[in-house]
Amino acid sequence: MGTKTYQEAGVDIAAGNALVEAIKPAAARTRRPEVLGGLGGFGGLFSLPEGLEDPVLVAGTDGVGTKLMVAQATGIHRGLGQDLVAMCVNDIVVCGAEPLFFLDYFATGRLEVEAAREVIEGIADGCEQAGAALLGGETAEMPGFYAPGHFDLAGFAVGVVERAKILDGKSAVAGDRVIGLLSNGLHSNGYSLARKLVEEQGLPWDARPEVLGGETLAEALLEPTRIYVKAALALLAAQPVRSLAHITGGGLIENLPRSLPAGLVARLDATAWRRPPIFDLLLEWGVPPLEAHRTFNMGVGFCAVVPAEAADASLALLAGAGVEAVEIGELVSGDGPAAVELEGLA
Repeated sequence: MGTKTYQEAGVDIAAGNALVEAIKPAAARTRRPEVLGGLGGFGGLFSLPEGLEDPVLVAGTDGVGTKLMVAQATGIHRGLGQDLVAMCVNDIVVCGAEPLFFLDYFATGRLEVEAAREVIEGIADGCEQAGAALLGGETAEMPGFYAPGHFDLAGFAVGVVERAKILDGKSAVAGDRVIGLLSNGLHSNGYSLARKLVEEQGLPWDARPEVLGGETLAEALLEPTRIYVKAALALLAAQPVRSLAHITGGGLIENLPRSLPAGLVARLDATAWRRPPIFDLLLEWGVPPLEAHRTFNMGVGFCAVVPAEAADASLALLAGAGVEAVEIGELVSGDGPAAVELEGLA
């Protein structure tokens, strides 16, 4: 008889509807007063917060990269949702923006409702941590486009900042201190190299290298990306912050200069902070220290640059917010574009 229905072609509308119903409670717990309506419409409606004088919207989009492949190989999905949110909201808060809402795009060959639900529950976890509403999303079922069990994710965040408070780093000067907010692992960058190293070592995902202290490789590599939004906003409200930087692909070497003006060098002490054991394992497997710091965050997931006299108060504020942070260096005068000098590499 041949194919007659959408379901016979590989698209299960009933499964999609079941997913929407399953995730409505997750979206509800992220709701902000500015949200108008609920999930299921053609577009998400959101009114600007009251009391803003000259609001500027800040938007960001990102994905999770090949960390997805580790999750799909191990069946551990929930942390991916937090990863997705973190990669977007940690970026837009760098401008001084408060995240308002988040949308996701989930694409797969055949919708597996339970895996998708776990991912979106994780997205709601991340939205709660960031104070953003999960305003909507799209689940695309595309038979033949993705291998069985595989899916892709993209996220989109919108925030708001007063025009006069946009943070651009131009006020930074020599003598300012660099504070590092510590990471819990690779976050969502460098997985193409990490996966290749695991493959070369011939290890299964449930292997427990001694340096990991009992964790499996999968557990160490799938730690969800930390969300620094609320700590960063609290710091901005209380201290004279010069600039912020989200440390993603390219590490400190590539990302910190993006938040600094020309003529300044961030001189950092790589021994000043504790790095998660997964990085020691990658170094043990042969990644040169400089290459590691140019690829991974190496234990610092976010940075704040503050005047020297505000460094102690900033560290105390971050500790009070439950964020592990240390002073990792200072700005010095240099020639040419902004740059990073790393001392104590090992």
